[in-house]
Order: sequence, then C-alpha cells, then structure tokens
Amino acid sequence: MTAPDPADAQLAAQYEAYPYPARDAREEAKRLVLGSPSHLREIDHWVFGGRRPASQPLRALMAGGGSGDGTIMLAQQMTTLGRAGQVTWLDRSAHARQVAEARAAARKLTNIRFQPGSLLDLPGLGLGPFDYIDCCGVLHHLPDPAAGLAALASQLAPGGGMGIMVYAPHGRTGVYMLQDALHLLAPAAEAPPARVELAKRLWKQTPETAWLRKNPWITDHIKGGDAGLYDLLLNPRDRAFTVPELAALVAGAGLRIEALVEPLRYDPDSYLTDPKLRARAAGLDPIARAALAEAICGNMGIHIAYLTRAEDPEVTRPWAEDSSIPVLRELDGPTLARGLRPDGVLPVSFDGLRVAVPLPRLAGAILARIDGRTPWGEIIRAVIAAGASPDQAARDRAALVHAMERMNRLLIAAPLS
Repeated sequence: MTAPDPADAQLAAQYEAYPYPARDAREEAKRLVLGSPSHLREIDHWVFGGRRPASQPLRALMAGGGSGDGTIMLAQQMTTLGRAGQVTWLDRSAHARQVAEARAAARKLTNIRFQPGSLLDLPGLGLGPFDYIDCCGVLHHLPDPAAGLAALASQLAPGGGMGIMVYAPHGRTGVYMLQDALHLLAPAAEAPPARVELAKRLWKQTPETAWLRKNPWITDHIKGGDAGLYDLLLNPRDRAFTVPELAALVAGAGLRIEALVEPLRYDPDSYLTDPKLRARAAGLDPIARAALAEAICGNMGIHIAYLTRAEDPEVTRPWAEDSSIPVLRELDGPTLARGLRPDGVLPVSFDGLRVAVPLPRLAGAILARIDGRTPWGEIIRAVIAAGASPDQAARDRAALVHAMERMNRLLIAAPLS
C-alpha cells in the first residue's frame, strides 16, 4: 500500500467526511447526471474512433470514483444501449462508496464492481487491463500526478484509452487566494466541520474586490453544499495545469492527447477574426494554439482530455465512409434542424463565452435525418432525393462534420459488429 503524506491523510479525511460531489440516491429517479469525460458516445468516438464494435464487452475503470457520477452515467448508458461489460469503481472513501452503491441500487444497475483502494496501488491489485479508464478530478490532488497517470497507463489494454479532467488555472482565478486565506484561518489540522464553518463565515465577509466574487464560472462554494465548498476552498492539495503542462504530463506517461473537449474551445480561430492575428496563430503547433485559446479566453477552469497510448496507432474516424453511423450527443436531430436560424449560424456558449458557428446550407436537411441508427450513405441519398446535388450534399456533409464534431456534438457511433 502507498504511504500517505500529511496532505494525503487530510485528503482521505476530507472525502470521508464530505463525499464529492454531494449526491442523494433519491434523485436518481429524477435525472441521470451527464457530462464529460466518460459519456459512452464520446468514448466510442474519441477513444475508439467509431470502430470498436458495440457487441464487444467494455472493461472500464473509474479511478477515484467518488460519489459515482461517472460510474453511474457510464453503467447506465451501457445498460440502456444493451452494451456488455463492467464498470469498476475504485476509491479509498468508504462513505463515498456508500453513496455510489445507493445510487447504483436505485437504478438497479448490475454492471458495476465496487473496489476499495488507491489508484496508486493499481499495478498490484490485479484488476486490469482495462479498455477504458476514467480519472476525473483526481490527478491534481496527488502528491505526484505523473506517478498517478503512469500507474493508470500501465493498466490500459492495447488499443484502449482514457478520459481525464484536471484543473486549469485561468478560470480558477480567485480560488487560490481564498485557499491561502483559509490556510491561515482554518488550519488543516482542525476537524473538517470546523473548517467548513469558518470557510462559510469568510465567504460572507469576503469583500467585493476578492477575485472569486468576480468569477462567475466557479460556483462549487455556492451551489455544491459543504462538500463543494470544502473541495474548492479547503482542499489540502490542489494544483492546476495549463495546456502545455497537461501535454507534458500526458507525454511523460507514454500517452497522447486525442482530443481536448470541446475542441472548438481550444481553437483560437473561434475567437480571433483579425487576419494578422490568425496568420500568427496559424504558425503555432496544436498545443501552442490550444494554449493561446486558453490564455485569451480566461474562463477555462478545467481541462477535459481523451488520451490513448502513444505506442498504439493514431485514432482515425470514418467520417467519409457511407457505412458509418453519425450520432448527435444529447441532441435530437429533427428538433435541432427545426430550430436553426435562417442565417445558418449556430450560436453556442462556453462558460459565458459566445461563439457563432456557421453551418452549411444543407445542415437542416442532414441533421433532420440523423437518428443514431441511419448510416451516412442512406442519409445523403435521402438529401439528394429531396433535391440537393450530389456535390453539394458531399460538401455540406463535410462542412457539418467540421463544425459539429469540434463542438463534441456530432460523433461516430460504435458499429454493431
């Protein structure tokens, strides 16, 4: 077993006292918490390139599963779509396990295995290999994030991949200032409930000049209950990664970034219209371009990335193959098509930042026929039969893919076999 340092012991006590995020199993009847990473459609697309058969069982690991958001989401999606396999929840917190197990029971999910333990001990637990590993909100709390990511990478099956989330610095402006204040007012040696009470008092007294009061994108201390407040402002170890720092961490573990989610957010051309600035940005490599977008936007509080093993072949996605099946992530094609603006521009918003995405003329006709079951060839034939020319249909299909894949909304579904 790993030997905890003082901050690690405090982390363990924190998540035992306040499983994160705060969840109530009774709410499972009302909603399924959805997000990234580890949405099944995203895994099929970004990790497996829409080529791994849906009939092939998926062995997934939630490393640092906490109160179960990712575990429940993936297990439920696999159950709903009739996908075979198992999701292994791994965490040190007995209290978090109770919450996650209650949520699974409320949904009558039978494809989850609950395993106590630390991800740092994975190589000795004999649980892997796994086709997919989720590590969401964990690496930035470890004493050695590189060792943690390397431990996870060692458990990946050939052709497998990962979904991770780490904190990003610019969108968390104000957080670390109040953490510094609370290190003085509420020392880590005190009991968690006492520290929470002091943090609440401080937040009420924090003047309007405090940067966190000016940061509308961080709300855990307001909407996340005691668990959210503790995790944000009282966490004993919390570091953030810029895009280049994240890229170096990933490469050091023998992995590569397949996608930063959403890709559109990391493209500086989404925000820059000045031709001279665009020309300068065009000369940058992909990581530098993503870093530029991060720096000029200022609102990214997290980075979500899908990773594959560097030694494996690069993932390609069969957008040009008529047999591939497009799917809209949490969108209904006909409804989206009916709601398109006459000017063909789709407005999207990322944490308060609005971006106008131009869509091709035939976007509505194509989107109206995307149902997650119909292959591209059949969709395009129907669009042509309705009056479009074959050349126009082909061009607009490619343009629609370019626009909506970058939003993480138009993906390739897993083939049936």
